[in-house]
Amino acid sequence: MAFSEGLRRLWRLPRFRRILGVRVSTQAADGTLQVGLASYVLLSPEQQPDAWSIAMVLAITMLPFCIIGPFTSLALDRWPRQRILVGTDGLRCIIALIVGALVWGGARQNPAHISLLLLLLVAMSLNRFLLAALTAGLEHTIDRREYLTASSIMPIIGPLGMMIGVMVAAAVRVVGGHWMPVHHADTIIFCIAAVLFLLSALLGTRFGRDELGPTTPDTSRTASQVVHGVIDGFGHLRALPHVSVGLGLIGAQRLLFGVYSVAMMLGYRNYFHAKADVNAAMADMASWGVVMGAGFVLSAAFMPRLVRSLGMRGALIALMVATGLVQALPGGILNRWALLAASFFVGLFAQSLKAGVDTVCQAHIDEAYKGRVFIVYDMIYNALYVGGAVLAALVLPVHGVSHPGLLGLAAGYLLVAALFAAASGRHSRLYDRGTGRD
Repeated sequence: MAFSEGLRRLWRLPRFRRILGVRVSTQAADGTLQVGLASYVLLSPEQQPDAWSIAMVLAITMLPFCIIGPFTSLALDRWPRQRILVGTDGLRCIIALIVGALVWGGARQNPAHISLLLLLLVAMSLNRFLLAALTAGLEHTIDRREYLTASSIMPIIGPLGMMIGVMVAAAVRVVGGHWMPVHHADTIIFCIAAVLFLLSALLGTRFGRDELGPTTPDTSRTASQVVHGVIDGFGHLRALPHVSVGLGLIGAQRLLFGVYSVAMMLGYRNYFHAKADVNAAMADMASWGVVMGAGFVLSAAFMPRLVRSLGMRGALIALMVATGLVQALPGGILNRWALLAASFFVGLFAQSLKAGVDTVCQAHIDEAYKGRVFIVYDMIYNALYVGGAVLAALVLPVHGVSHPGLLGLAAGYLLVAALFAAASGRHSRLYDRGTGRD
């Protein structure tokens, strides 16, 4: 109810409607692009993917921003953010069209294959840059009193847009794969992504050049100052052990979630389907992603109620324990439908945990350090997910899923819950600050 009321209230603001349109279209394009990338790399009938292939895809998707992310603030505080929106998605439209042309021709041999992967790396790296620009520009589209409401709506709208892109791309891949060569169906997916990027860029042109800020461009900061800022962020965390423990919790959860993601992708591709049966594998993987995404979306209503009942620390512990239990049953059953049911709860609990750690960071980090600490947070969040994929490549069987592996994953979640409970016990009361229970 609070979500729908907040959205209805903000919908009356023209600039908010415009930035919402950009957010939905660009994340739908991202979802489409990611399905195209996964389809091309992992779902070719000529090859059976392994965990290292998935780790490579995730590294292309997640790691670049861990490196360049801290430096994006220089551009966001110097250049008109409206120009960043238009230019970034305009460039990504061109990249998607070039990638589509390469895929149409096969692009399985060097140098075309390397060029394709490099172009996709650039396109995926620009994703986080654009989302950072949207976040920075949000305050210019609403009244300051509505900022908290808008900030709670955007993380729900984003996954919804991505789910739209995933479903459209998956449908094209499954249906098109019956009537044309697989790589031609992949080309259509990249062309759809290009259209969505173009739509996002055109929606961005409806803002004035300076309408999204920065109000006063900051040209004083240098790259070396950004590096020192990241170091200061780590230093500030030493004075906030409860926040450090919270970041440790989210890092461990992302590591385990990375292992889980690779196991599910390999399972749906290699365990439940034959090598040549790529369309059925694609449909199963898309269903898994959509069901888990539904859990992400519903976390916005679930987490506040859990915190009101258990307190923030209790809620974080309960989420890790619940994830471990769900990973054991039904998530430990080697059945497509059991794994699909478990994926909803894994998504619900994972996104709820992130919302909880976000709240802890917002409530306890000094305003002067928030930007720097959240850069550290973002690096931990993305890098450890890719680390989980690498760990999966080292420990998982070629078909991804096995009873020992899935039960070991469940045990990992329970172990992390126990370690967090022990490490956070001395600061238990601090976790409730900013939740309405303090």
